[in-house]
Amino acid sequence: MSSASIDQSRGTRHASLSPVLELSGIDKAFAGVKALSDVGLRLYAGEVHTLMGQNGAGKSTLIKVLTGVYSPDSGRVLLEGRPIQASSTQHAQELGISTVYQEVNLCPNLSVAENIFIGRYPRRFGMIDWKRMHAEAARLLTQLQIEVDVTAQLSDYPLAIQQMVAISRALCVSARVLILDEPTSSLDEAEVQQLFKVLRRLREQGMAILFVTHFLEQTYEISDRITVLRNGVREGEYAVSALSRLELVNKMVGAPAVDHARAQAGAEAAVIASTGAAATAVADNQAAAGEVFLQARGFGRKGALAPQDIDIRAGEVFGLCGLLGSGRTETARLLFGADKADSGELQVRGKTLKLNAPRDAIAAGIGFCSEDRKKEGAILDLSVRENIVLALQARQGLLHVIPRRRQNQIALDYVKWLGIKTADIETPIGLLSGGNQQKALLARWLATDPGMLILDEPTRGIDVRAKQEIMDFVIAMCRKGMAILFISSEIPEVLRCSDRMLVLRDREACGQYRRGELDESSVLQVIAGECA
Repeated sequence: MSSASIDQSRGTRHASLSPVLELSGIDKAFAGVKALSDVGLRLYAGEVHTLMGQNGAGKSTLIKVLTGVYSPDSGRVLLEGRPIQASSTQHAQELGISTVYQEVNLCPNLSVAENIFIGRYPRRFGMIDWKRMHAEAARLLTQLQIEVDVTAQLSDYPLAIQQMVAISRALCVSARVLILDEPTSSLDEAEVQQLFKVLRRLREQGMAILFVTHFLEQTYEISDRITVLRNGVREGEYAVSALSRLELVNKMVGAPAVDHARAQAGAEAAVIASTGAAATAVADNQAAAGEVFLQARGFGRKGALAPQDIDIRAGEVFGLCGLLGSGRTETARLLFGADKADSGELQVRGKTLKLNAPRDAIAAGIGFCSEDRKKEGAILDLSVRENIVLALQARQGLLHVIPRRRQNQIALDYVKWLGIKTADIETPIGLLSGGNQQKALLARWLATDPGMLILDEPTRGIDVRAKQEIMDFVIAMCRKGMAILFISSEIPEVLRCSDRMLVLRDREACGQYRRGELDESSVLQVIAGECA
């Protein structure tokens, strides 16, 4: 794309000026694996520039290069035309590059003013000048049009105000570049608008802002330009006015550009086909599905997931589809009690269920294979046997220890049924391949004889054969009457496996579809908000 077309972006009043910050030819590899390859980025004063990309696209690595956490293997960084190389986050701040991270890294037990000036308190006669600090903190927040008691403890204020305090802290070092890394991930709509009001004010003051997010609607609401990363490579830089939502989604996932009218026609044809030949498959799947196992009404969590309705039937694979951050994992965690819902009602087998913790879900017959098998799944130092019986033992309680002979038999049976490749059941699970670890985690939940199994990215990071074996087994269990909630970032996989699917966008449900009603192109349209 030409520079002229890029500079047509709304709000770009500095097109004739040089970038405040420019990266070019940035390479970064870890253990021989390329995380960034020849990546470039340009930030201008008075602009909000959004960095978009799927999980693993390289966004976090690029930010860490910018902020001195990593040194690039090659390439250069120019700040106002001068080469720089930040050696640490502190050095980056001294250069004028400040970052506000997704998790507010402040001290909730300290006051607002203390958080803003922590590590650089104003002093007088060797003592902290409290009066000056409080006045300066109030002045910084007033510039952002935030009126709070700066002497109050930070924890007294909601997360949105804490974000503003983090921004004030970043700005009190004369920042020329402000990086916001997923700042809205835990904010509700009103809090997002409060943050955007501050960002617009900073933009008017000439700040160069790098906004990292995965929310499409927020991107188009606040951005002037967009840079898309995919698999560690810069796909392109675009004026927000020159890039439709569908085009952006296609570029993020690597799908070929599709003519909107042709894609719309394809979607309509898919719906029509579902009443013909494809209807047979749909009817078969519906016939196989039994009674509703789980019913959620208005189920959600402020700042994480808008209230939504879900019915999942016994003998059915119910898919969740959407981009990173769309609300897929948030839905799974709410339905398992790993996060607590603050709205709506949940019923399991017709009985109202209150989920205060995962143990309540397990007791109700719900199992959950997390997407992060190393942090939230496998206990790597424990044996295959111990990992497999873990959930069953937790359900029975510590006072009812499963006899060792029964543990052995359960583990041996599942090792055989799932084809888990291990020297023996006492081998530490950390020594197994990723695919075999995933099979062992699947065995853990199958051992509890669940009525419903939540699978969050069950095939991520494993080889093709292991992936197929896992999915074949899951489908077989489903056809025997188990309800399956299936989540995958691979859209073709969701389409292929699901009897019904819910498409999510920006933490909201935007459509529920039966098998055959969507293809990959029309799914992307729904995600982009360009298809009813």
